[in-house]
Amino acid sequence: MNQKFVNNDQPNIMTSQIMEDGRPKRQIRSFVLRQGRLTKGQEQALAKLWPTCGIDYNNQQQLDFHQLFNNDNATVLEIGFGMGASFVEMASKQPNENYLGIEVHRPGVGACLMAIDQQHLKNVRVMCHDAVEVLENMIPHASLSKVQIFFPDPWHKAKHNKRRIIQPEFIQLLRSKLKMGGMIHLATDWQNYAEHMLEVLTHAPGFQNLSLDNGYVARPEYRPMTKFEKRGLNLGHGVWDLQFCRVE
Repeated sequence: MNQKFVNNDQPNIMTSQIMEDGRPKRQIRSFVLRQGRLTKGQEQALAKLWPTCGIDYNNQQQLDFHQLFNNDNATVLEIGFGMGASFVEMASKQPNENYLGIEVHRPGVGACLMAIDQQHLKNVRVMCHDAVEVLENMIPHASLSKVQIFFPDPWHKAKHNKRRIIQPEFIQLLRSKLKMGGMIHLATDWQNYAEHMLEVLTHAPGFQNLSLDNGYVARPEYRPMTKFEKRGLNLGHGVWDLQFCRVE
């Protein structure tokens, strides 16, 4: 069993980079690790399912999706799946697609594994590590059919906007991992962040907006509406979906 999930200590989800003077490099993160203890069910799910459904971070070895899922189906990557409810629902409705999810919060990973176990899903794998490092070191080039990032932290204060995960450099990293014709699907309930996402993707080389008016798209049926999203819509809040296809 993977020892990093034996107790409630937070696993190392980001590799420290050391500068020439020996000091650790201060890195800008798009996430903050929230404190939160595992429930008994989440802890049991991690212990039971991590050996078969969990993937350890290894910067020396790229993933082989054929070996990992024992098939050649298209692979969808979701970054930041939260507690995993909508992620697992999508995977259950698309058994002929492989789903790889990355989430840095252990309770969410545990809850996701509980749902995977309850639905007896075979097409889902999860990781608990910084998604940027996973993309850089473990995802082969041109291997993904879709990358989806739903409701990432908006970092709405102007001084924190640099922490937003959707940035030009990150989008080009995703481009290198997507197959030709592969898609980026984003969703947010913050209008300012939606506008930022649209601007970044519109100016990103190698992508085409799938919206007919080069703006946003309607929520596709395959993306489940979360209870928080539904509550926000009932209060008059907006939700914006974006879909861009790799064309170069």
